[in-house]
Amino acid sequence: MLELPFISKINGNTVRWGKEGNGAPLIAMHGTPFSSQVWRNIVPHLKDRWTIYFFDMVGYGLSEMRAGQDVSLGVQNHVLAALFEEWRLDRPHVLAHDFGGATALRGYFLNDLQYSSLTIFDAVALAPWGSPLVQHVRQHEEAFSGMPDYMHLALLHAYLQTAAHQRLSEDALNIYAAPWIGDIGQPAFYRQIAQMDQVYTDEVQNLYRLLDCPVRVLWGEEDQWIPIEKGNELAALIAGTPCKSIANSGHLLQEDCPEAIVAAMLKQIGAK
Repeated sequence: MLELPFISKINGNTVRWGKEGNGAPLIAMHGTPFSSQVWRNIVPHLKDRWTIYFFDMVGYGLSEMRAGQDVSLGVQNHVLAALFEEWRLDRPHVLAHDFGGATALRGYFLNDLQYSSLTIFDAVALAPWGSPLVQHVRQHEEAFSGMPDYMHLALLHAYLQTAAHQRLSEDALNIYAAPWIGDIGQPAFYRQIAQMDQVYTDEVQNLYRLLDCPVRVLWGEEDQWIPIEKGNELAALIAGTPCKSIANSGHLLQEDCPEAIVAAMLKQIGAK
């Protein structure tokens, strides 16, 4: 497990974060409904070459969760910009998945953040997106938030499994489910789903162009949340190089094929 011993107060929200390694700065950004623990099997293979910063997005993981909280994509890029300042980073490398990918792109195009490189995979970036569950929860958030514990846990585990192509281990399921259980976690889980709004990617989609840094786009061939066609489309817009498809992998590449992420980092950025 990764440790997140540091606490920052950003725009009224408490954000938990950690860092490991020695070298050029690299920010690892998770997606929904996960946390920085998605990097637990990847950081050990990269920390000899980079200083890796990882954090739980507002409303996720160990970061603050509270009623009425704005945890939408509309706030996450501003949190990222504030962390850039706090960490005093200038053009770090960025590794981003899912909502982390959307946040990295919003940070680049809306906050003028600069990166030394961007490795992005299975990202929420292009319309349309949002599963049938997302649409249903957005209409009935209160009913879902008040479900009995056993019903919520069953739904949560089933939902998490759909992100991966391979069977998730019990340990992985428990790690990813833990923040979303209990009186605070359960309503927070449905809160973040209810605030998933395509308007935040629509806001930047027309701005996409080739970035002024090396970009690598990876995608799981068996991604059932966001099909690989979106990866090909995104790569053409921001990378100038083809999307690399990863066989036998779904949306949660960190579990299905973590070695592909490590290999992409070493190949694109190079060992330093």
